[in-house]
Amino acid sequence: MDCTDASVLLIDDDAAVRNGLVRLIRSAGWNATPFASAEEFLASDATDDLGCIVLDIRMPGLTGPELHAWMREHDISLPVIYLSGFCDIRTSVQAMKLGASDVLEKPADADVLLQAIAAAVERHRQDCSRRQASDAFGTRLGTLSVREREVMNHVILGRLNKQIAADLGISEKTVKVHRGRMMAKMRVRSVAELVHQCDQFGIAEPEAA
Repeated sequence: MDCTDASVLLIDDDAAVRNGLVRLIRSAGWNATPFASAEEFLASDATDDLGCIVLDIRMPGLTGPELHAWMREHDISLPVIYLSGFCDIRTSVQAMKLGASDVLEKPADADVLLQAIAAAVERHRQDCSRRQASDAFGTRLGTLSVREREVMNHVILGRLNKQIAADLGISEKTVKVHRGRMMAKMRVRSVAELVHQCDQFGIAEPEAA
C-alpha cells in the first residue's frame, strides 16, 4: 500500500449522482475512482488503496452495510463515508456500529462532504503509517537470535549487564556483545527508545524473574 497517494473510491448505482460526485471530488484535487456497484468494487484491486470510500447505503445486490461488513471480515480498513437518501436513525446507528467515518444525507453539501473525505483520508494515512512502522518493527524483531531476544527482554526490564549475565548464566562481556547486536538490529539508540517501541507495537514487558 502506498501511503502517499490517496484515492476516493465512490460506490453508487446512480450514474448521475456518481458522475457529479466524481467531478466534485476531482475538482478538489483528489483522485476519484467510480464504481456502479459493490460487486464491481470487489472485482477491482482498489481495496489496497490509501484513501476512503464514499458509499451509497441502498444499492441493488450488496448494500452499503453488507459491503462494509464484508470489508471488516476481510480486514480491509478503508474508512467509509455513507451517503443515504433516507438517513433515518436506524440506518445511521447501523452504519456507525460498522465503524463509519460519517453518514451524510443526499444530496450532501459539497463542503461538508469534502471535509469528511479529508478527515477520513488523514485517518487512513495515519493508520497506514502505523501499520508500516509496526511491520518494520516486527521484521527487525525477527532478525534477533534467541539469545539476543533474551537479552532484550532483560534490557527492557531495566536490568544492568551484570544482572543479565547472572540471570542467563553467561559472562558480562558476552551480554555486552549480544546487547550491542540487539540494539543495532532493532535500530534504536537508547533503552528508552527500545522500551517505547516495544510498548507502541504491543510487545508485552516480560515478568521479572
